[in-house]
Amino acid sequence: MSDIAHLRKSYEKAELDESASLADPMEQFGLWFQQALDGQLPEPNAMTLATVGADGRPSTRVVLIKGYDARGIVWYTNYESRKGRELAANPQAALQFHWVELERVVRIEGRVEKVSAAESDEYFKTRPLDSRIGAWASPQSQVIPSRTLLVTNAAKYGAQFLTTLVSGGPPRPPHWGGYRLVPDSWEFWQGRKSRLHDRLRYRLEEGKWVRERLAP
Repeated sequence: MSDIAHLRKSYEKAELDESASLADPMEQFGLWFQQALDGQLPEPNAMTLATVGADGRPSTRVVLIKGYDARGIVWYTNYESRKGRELAANPQAALQFHWVELERVVRIEGRVEKVSAAESDEYFKTRPLDSRIGAWASPQSQVIPSRTLLVTNAAKYGAQFLTTLVSGGPPRPPHWGGYRLVPDSWEFWQGRKSRLHDRLRYRLEEGKWVRERLAP
C-alpha cells in the first residue's frame, strides 16, 4: 500500500506576478482558460461548484462551464436538484477550476442568479437529442429504485417528443435551465517551487477590482 503522506510534487512550470497579470480578473481568467484549451487538457471546462444548504451543510459537485462574459460564469442544470434547492435557499456559491497539467487553480466566489428563460432555451436547443431527453427523464438528486426507471423514462419521453423532431425537438423542461455566478472575489493560484506558490486575489471594492498577493 502506498504511503500517501509522502506523495510530493515540485511545481516549476510557470509564475504569476502582479506586473504580468491583467487588471480585470475576467480577462485574466479568459487568458488562462484559453491556454488550457490550447493545451488540449482533459476537460478544461470542468469546474467544482460549492453550495451551502439552508442547514449550513456545504456540498460540492463537478459541473461544466457553458459560457462567461463580463456578467459572470454560466452553467446549466436541473433546478430541482440538490444544488438547485441549495441555491434557492442561499444564492451564494464558489467555483474552482484545477488545471493540473498547468499547475494552476482558479477560485471564484459570488452571488448566483438564474439566467433568462430565453438564454436557457437557446442553449437547450444546442444540446444533443439524447441529452435533451435526459433532462426530462432524470429526477436529478432524488432517490430512485433502480436504473430501470431512467431507461423507462427516457423511452417514454423519447416517444412523447418524437413528433417534435421536425420542429426542433423536445422543448426545455420548466425545471431545467442556467445559473450565472456573478463574481465578487477571484483567486489565481500558480504552483511554484518549495511550496512558495503565487496567489493573486481580486476583490470587488466600491465597484473596482483590487488586486493583492496572498501568502501561500
